[in-house]
Amino acid sequence: MSRTVIEEASDIIYGDREETYGRPSINLERISEQWSLYLKQKHRVSIMLDCEDVCWMMVDMKKSRQVNTYKRDNLVDAIGYIALIDRINDEK
Repeated sequence: MSRTVIEEASDIIYGDREETYGRPSINLERISEQWSLYLKQKHRVSIMLDCEDVCWMMVDMKKSRQVNTYKRDNLVDAIGYIALIDRINDEK
């Protein structure tokens, strides 16, 4: 029996991605800081994004790709980003 997209996403966010990129809250915080800085420098918009913003925007990217053509990876990653929101909130 093949694994579900939920099982695959869980394996990723609790396994190899953390080993590669570090704790999600730290990694996503770095991304949010970089994106906030980009918006300020490029568009003169002072807004502080947070980890949850990064997750939702990555889900939006995966949705946009999925609209073009079906790819299981988009589903797995979208589920993973949503699950990371819960995981980060649990750390608080």
